[in-house]
Amino acid sequence: MNEILNAMQTRRSIRSFKSDMVDAETIGAIIKAGTEAASGRNYQSPIIVAVTDKQTRDKLSAVNAEIMGASNDPFYGAPVVLIVLADKSRPTYVYDGSLVMGNLMLAAHALGVGSCWIHRAKETFARPEWKEWLSSVGVEGDYEGIGQCVLGYIDGEYPAEKPRNDGRVFWVK
Repeated sequence: MNEILNAMQTRRSIRSFKSDMVDAETIGAIIKAGTEAASGRNYQSPIIVAVTDKQTRDKLSAVNAEIMGASNDPFYGAPVVLIVLADKSRPTYVYDGSLVMGNLMLAAHALGVGSCWIHRAKETFARPEWKEWLSSVGVEGDYEGIGQCVLGYIDGEYPAEKPRNDGRVFWVK
Protein backbone atom coordinates (compact mmCIF):
# COMPACT_ATOMS: atom_id res chain seq x y z
CA MET A 1 0.00 0.00 0.00
CA ASN A 2 1.12 3.56 -0.67
CA GLU A 3 2.97 5.06 2.35
CA ILE A 4 0.71 8.12 2.53
CA LEU A 5 -2.49 6.09 2.36
CA ASN A 6 -1.10 3.71 4.96
CA ALA A 7 -0.30 6.61 7.30
CA MET A 8 -3.83 7.98 6.84
CA GLN A 9 -5.38 4.62 7.65
CA THR A 10 -3.18 3.73 10.63
CA ARG A 11 -2.74 7.07 12.45
CA ARG A 12 -4.48 7.29 15.81
CA SER A 13 -4.80 10.03 18.41
CA ILE A 14 -2.44 9.29 21.28
CA ARG A 15 -3.48 10.08 24.83
CA SER A 16 -0.54 8.77 26.84
CA PHE A 17 2.98 10.05 26.25
CA LYS A 18 6.43 9.44 27.68
CA SER A 19 8.20 12.51 29.05
CA ASP A 20 11.15 11.98 26.65
CA MET A 21 11.68 14.99 24.39
CA VAL A 22 11.36 14.51 20.64
CA ASP A 23 14.61 15.54 18.93
CA ALA A 24 14.72 18.91 17.16
CA GLU A 25 15.34 17.39 13.73
CA THR A 26 12.18 15.28 13.96
CA ILE A 27 10.12 18.21 15.24
CA GLY A 28 11.49 20.28 12.36
CA ALA A 29 10.46 17.65 9.81
CA ILE A 30 6.95 17.53 11.28
CA ILE A 31 6.69 21.32 11.19
CA LYS A 32 7.93 21.35 7.58
CA ALA A 33 5.10 18.97 6.67
CA GLY A 34 2.66 21.37 8.33
CA THR A 35 3.92 24.27 6.26
CA GLU A 36 3.34 22.23 3.09
CA ALA A 37 -0.42 21.98 3.72
CA ALA A 38 -2.76 23.23 1.04
CA SER A 39 -4.34 26.63 1.66
CA GLY A 40 -6.94 28.79 -0.02
CA ARG A 41 -5.41 30.59 -3.00
CA ASN A 42 -2.03 29.39 -1.68
CA TYR A 43 -1.91 32.29 0.80
CA GLN A 44 -0.17 30.05 3.35
CA SER A 45 -1.54 32.16 6.20
CA PRO A 46 -1.44 29.62 9.06
CA ILE A 47 1.58 29.80 11.34
CA ILE A 48 3.06 27.30 13.78
CA VAL A 49 4.55 28.14 17.17
CA ALA A 50 6.65 25.25 18.49
CA VAL A 51 6.80 24.94 22.28
CA THR A 52 9.42 22.63 23.77
CA ASP A 53 10.06 24.70 26.91
CA LYS A 54 8.56 22.71 29.80
CA GLN A 55 7.53 25.78 31.79
CA THR A 56 5.60 27.27 28.85
CA ARG A 57 4.14 23.88 27.96
CA ASP A 58 2.91 23.48 31.53
CA LYS A 59 1.32 26.95 31.50
CA LEU A 60 -0.46 26.11 28.25
CA SER A 61 -1.66 22.86 29.77
CA ALA A 62 -2.96 24.69 32.85
CA VAL A 63 -4.95 27.23 30.84
CA ASN A 64 -6.38 24.42 28.71
CA ALA A 65 -7.42 22.55 31.85
CA GLU A 66 -9.02 25.72 33.24
CA ILE A 67 -10.97 26.33 30.02
CA MET A 68 -12.30 22.77 29.96
CA GLY A 69 -12.95 22.67 33.71
CA ALA A 70 -10.56 19.80 34.36
CA SER A 71 -7.75 19.19 36.81
CA ASN A 72 -5.73 16.71 34.74
CA ASP A 73 -3.20 17.44 31.98
CA PRO A 74 -5.17 17.94 28.75
CA PHE A 75 -1.90 17.39 26.84
CA TYR A 76 -1.63 13.81 28.17
CA GLY A 77 1.99 14.29 29.22
CA ALA A 78 3.23 15.18 25.72
CA PRO A 79 6.43 17.25 25.94
CA VAL A 80 5.91 19.18 22.66
CA VAL A 81 3.08 21.49 21.65
CA LEU A 82 2.76 22.83 18.11
CA ILE A 83 0.32 25.72 18.17
CA VAL A 84 -1.42 26.38 14.86
CA LEU A 85 -2.85 29.85 14.37
CA ALA A 86 -4.34 31.36 11.24
CA ASP A 87 -4.80 34.87 9.93
CA LYS A 88 -8.44 35.81 10.47
CA SER A 89 -8.42 38.15 7.46
CA ARG A 90 -8.36 35.14 5.13
CA PRO A 91 -11.82 33.71 4.38
CA THR A 92 -10.45 30.15 4.49
CA TYR A 93 -8.37 30.53 7.65
CA VAL A 94 -10.10 27.80 9.70
CA TYR A 95 -9.89 25.30 6.84
CA ASP A 96 -6.29 26.23 6.09
CA GLY A 97 -5.26 25.80 9.71
CA SER A 98 -7.12 22.50 9.91
CA LEU A 99 -5.17 21.20 6.94
CA VAL A 100 -1.93 22.17 8.71
CA MET A 101 -3.07 20.21 11.77
CA GLY A 102 -3.80 17.16 9.62
CA ASN A 103 -0.37 17.32 7.98
CA LEU A 104 1.33 17.65 11.38
CA MET A 105 -0.40 14.55 12.73
CA LEU A 106 0.26 12.46 9.61
CA ALA A 107 3.92 13.48 9.52
CA ALA A 108 4.34 12.69 13.21
CA HIS A 109 2.84 9.23 12.69
CA ALA A 110 5.06 8.58 9.67
CA LEU A 111 8.11 9.45 11.81
CA GLY A 112 7.12 7.25 14.75
CA VAL A 113 5.89 10.10 16.95
CA GLY A 114 2.49 10.13 18.61
CA SER A 115 0.18 13.12 18.27
CA CYS A 116 -3.21 14.41 19.28
CA TRP A 117 -5.23 17.45 18.22
CA ILE A 118 -6.05 19.46 21.33
CA HIS A 119 -8.82 21.99 21.05
CA ARG A 120 -9.18 25.22 23.03
CA ALA A 121 -6.48 27.08 21.05
CA LYS A 122 -9.15 29.58 19.99
CA GLU A 123 -10.09 30.30 23.61
CA THR A 124 -6.51 30.29 24.86
CA PHE A 125 -5.13 32.73 22.33
CA ALA A 126 -8.12 35.06 22.57
CA ARG A 127 -7.04 35.83 26.15
CA PRO A 128 -5.06 39.07 26.56
CA GLU A 129 -2.18 37.41 28.41
CA TRP A 130 -1.73 34.83 25.66
CA LYS A 131 -2.03 37.46 22.91
CA GLU A 132 0.75 39.28 24.75
CA TRP A 133 2.76 36.06 24.93
CA LEU A 134 2.35 35.56 21.17
CA SER A 135 3.63 39.09 20.62
CA SER A 136 6.60 38.38 22.90
CA VAL A 137 7.63 35.43 20.69
CA GLY A 138 7.28 37.52 17.51
CA VAL A 139 3.73 36.76 16.36
CA GLU A 140 2.00 39.94 15.24
CA GLY A 141 -1.35 40.18 13.51
CA ASP A 142 -4.95 39.11 13.93
CA TYR A 143 -4.53 35.38 14.43
CA GLU A 144 -6.97 32.86 15.82
CA GLY A 145 -5.95 29.62 17.47
CA ILE A 146 -6.96 26.65 15.32
CA GLY A 147 -5.48 23.79 17.33
CA GLN A 148 -2.62 22.54 19.42
CA CYS A 149 -0.88 19.45 18.12
CA VAL A 150 0.80 17.69 21.01
CA LEU A 151 3.71 15.42 20.16
CA GLY A 152 5.67 12.79 22.00
CA TYR A 153 6.62 9.16 22.16
CA ILE A 154 3.79 6.78 22.94
CA ASP A 155 3.59 5.43 26.48
CA GLY A 156 1.90 2.04 26.26
CA GLU A 157 0.17 0.19 23.46
CA TYR A 158 -0.73 1.80 20.17
CA PRO A 159 -4.52 2.29 20.03
CA ALA A 160 -6.48 -0.24 18.02
CA GLU A 161 -8.45 0.82 14.99
CA LYS A 162 -12.05 1.68 15.68
CA PRO A 163 -14.64 0.65 13.11
CA ARG A 164 -15.57 3.28 10.56
CA ASN A 165 -19.22 4.33 10.51
CA ASP A 166 -21.28 3.17 7.57
CA GLY A 167 -23.35 5.51 5.43
CA ARG A 168 -20.74 8.26 5.11
CA VAL A 169 -20.14 8.03 1.36
CA PHE A 170 -22.66 8.78 -1.38
CA TRP A 171 -21.95 8.15 -5.06
CA VAL A 172 -23.53 10.09 -7.87
CA LYS A 173 -22.84 8.19 -11.09
